[in-house]
Amino acid sequence: MRHLPQWIAATLALLMSATASAERIKDLASLAGVRDNQLLGYGLVVGLDGTGDSSTAFTEQSMRSMLSQYGVTIPPTVKISPKNVAAVSIHATLPPFSKPGQKIDITASSLGNAKSLRGGSLLMTPLRGADGEVYAIAQGDLIVGGLGVSGNDGSRIAINVPSAGRIPNGATVERAVPNAFNRGEAIVFNLHSPDFTTAKRMAQAINKKLGSVQAKALDPVSIAVKAPEDPGQRVAFVSYLETMHVDPGHAAAKIIVNSRTGTIVVGNHVTVMPAAVTHGSLTVTIDEGVAISQPGAFSNGETVVAPVTDITVEQQDSRMFKLDKGVTLNDIVQAVNQVGAAPGDLVAILEALKQAGALHAQLIVI
Repeated sequence: MRHLPQWIAATLALLMSATASAERIKDLASLAGVRDNQLLGYGLVVGLDGTGDSSTAFTEQSMRSMLSQYGVTIPPTVKISPKNVAAVSIHATLPPFSKPGQKIDITASSLGNAKSLRGGSLLMTPLRGADGEVYAIAQGDLIVGGLGVSGNDGSRIAINVPSAGRIPNGATVERAVPNAFNRGEAIVFNLHSPDFTTAKRMAQAINKKLGSVQAKALDPVSIAVKAPEDPGQRVAFVSYLETMHVDPGHAAAKIIVNSRTGTIVVGNHVTVMPAAVTHGSLTVTIDEGVAISQPGAFSNGETVVAPVTDITVEQQDSRMFKLDKGVTLNDIVQAVNQVGAAPGDLVAILEALKQAGALHAQLIVI
């Protein structure tokens, strides 16, 4: 096999690097109005093996209401507390463009003091949207990944969470959610991360690909594109646009510090001005003990117990290192490693650099 000429290899490498840095519009943005919708419901899980709600008022009230719909009337003076029933909340996500008859997954979570939902079946439960309308009906056997076992002496072993379960394809869509996809003369792409540069480049890439000015950046998030009015042509048009590649703009320089876990993420384009940093650690150890003094033989002395305190101070050798102007992320990491700073100490160093005005980045502590 012959080797490629040097200029062809260089051109291919350049094209590959350019393609690798670009991203699809599908990965950068989503269509305005095309979104998921949250559904919520309240129902009863039956058929539990004595692990249901033992003394929950709303579970008893729900059972009375359900039984009365089937002609079973229980006197108010009769108290019912079946341990084979549990009141649960049902939540699900309704994907965009869902049509009546399609199936969606649901999750059931205990509302009372049920120990486990394993082996239970959810009775027919309507799922409502934020507007109060019923968009799906849920029913089926729960799949519970957790396990809970308890003894008479109060001891208990639990694996995962047995008070919640899922039902794959457990709800049937009854109503479609209207959207604005086929309305208007334009469609709008919303960027996942607002950026002026990315919005401008995306509009320019679409106009260059289409050969006319049909896309316009409205703000750092939204890009409006003129689209065909026919639904079939509009679907094909969006499919064509989603596969286009755009070189996104670089994000602002940021340093993210998680104060709880000690995780520190330093983004790209983080630079510092000339600065000198030193780091040291002072360790003080206090050891409390006792000293026993015994009297001499044939003396009238008494045994004395006296406290003894031993204090040791250790200080690690600290070195000062210099940060030159415009150092890169790699230089900062190497300099910090030379000092030997732990994650907690690194936070203090970064905060000191920010206060001194030497750190050119957003320092975000979460």
